[in-house]
Amino acid sequence: MAKIEVKDLLEAGVHFGHLTRKWNPHMAPYIYMERNGIHVI
Repeated sequence: MAKIEVKDLLEAGVHFGHLTRKWNPHMAPYIYMERNGIHVI
């Protein structure tokens, strides 16, 4: 079975997140990165 990494998911566009302008500061520890105006969690 192939090992899937976060980088591969981001390149494929298969990631979850919310718009950066609608974020809750309490979720900051769970935000992986910001990409194209979306926080990737």
